[in-house]
Amino acid sequence: MPESLEPIFLPANQPPQFYRGGAAIAALRGDEAREYGPEDWVASTTTRFTGGPDGLTRLPDGRWLADAVTADPRGWLGDAHLRRFGDSTALLVKLLDAGQRLPVHFHPDDRFARSHFDSHFGKTEAWVVLGTTGDDATVYTGFRETTSAATVRDWVRDQDAPSMLEALNAVPVTPGDTVVIPAGLPHAIGAGVFVVELQQPTDFSLTMEWRGFLDSPEQGHLGIGFDTALQVLDTSGWDAERLASLIRRGHNPDPDAAGGTTELLAPLADGFFRADRLRPSEAPSDAVTLTPGFAVLVAIDGAGTLTSDRGGSAIARGDTVVVPYGAGPLRLSGGVTVLRCRPPA
Repeated sequence: MPESLEPIFLPANQPPQFYRGGAAIAALRGDEAREYGPEDWVASTTTRFTGGPDGLTRLPDGRWLADAVTADPRGWLGDAHLRRFGDSTALLVKLLDAGQRLPVHFHPDDRFARSHFDSHFGKTEAWVVLGTTGDDATVYTGFRETTSAATVRDWVRDQDAPSMLEALNAVPVTPGDTVVIPAGLPHAIGAGVFVVELQQPTDFSLTMEWRGFLDSPEQGHLGIGFDTALQVLDTSGWDAERLASLIRRGHNPDPDAAGGTTELLAPLADGFFRADRLRPSEAPSDAVTLTPGFAVLVAIDGAGTLTSDRGGSAIARGDTVVVPYGAGPLRLSGGVTVLRCRPPA
């Protein structure tokens, strides 16, 4: 097994964005804050929609991660993954710190993305809430009532942001909550919400509320026109029962609670990605075993050790790590809490 196929610790990767944020990312990583650094694309083989290298992860040895995976897809991804997804990692993970409210937007599903963006993947996503600031940390998910397509077109034409936002469910969140956002669902993230975001590996955001955020409506509809883009928007009503299928509450660990592995996302995420919290106890005999497979690790608290057959590395709050399939089984030990993000099973 090549020696290079070991877990790799990654620096921050913050492509330019149109909105403010990043203080919470800097605090987690121990870096200097940037006013417009609200997203850290972790272990990314995905570029910005505008093209070029923005968004791609460069490994510490100078290679692009995308090139490393293409050069050794079996070593990075394993045969079962290759049979389903080819040499795509099938995953993009971000740290996202909303320094201001994000605009109301939605994403295409796989079928729409194939037809209009020549992509195998749309963009279903999910959020694991790491932190919040202020007294009213809120995300917005789905229309409260079924809304006619004509009404939505009027809102977009007039850039009636208050009506768009008022039509959505306002969902208060606290650290440890998780929310799945299916493709097509209108949504926004409120100011002061800091999440780990898992998503399909694309940068397709169809932005209904573009004025005040983007330079032109073309950036909002990605060049396909709003009449076409809105065809994939979910205009149905999401009542409390439907919302409950997207949201899980309160998975932040009590420091005195037992450790182990906790699945974090609602079952709707299963066909797109997986996320779990790994929290070994500090006793060496209580290490958590990670089975072989491509994964992205985000250490969110404490410090511990990540060990493979070829040795161990310290892992502590703020570290982000990409794990190739070829690294084999790993052991996580010590007083550390890690989010493990993976493609679908």
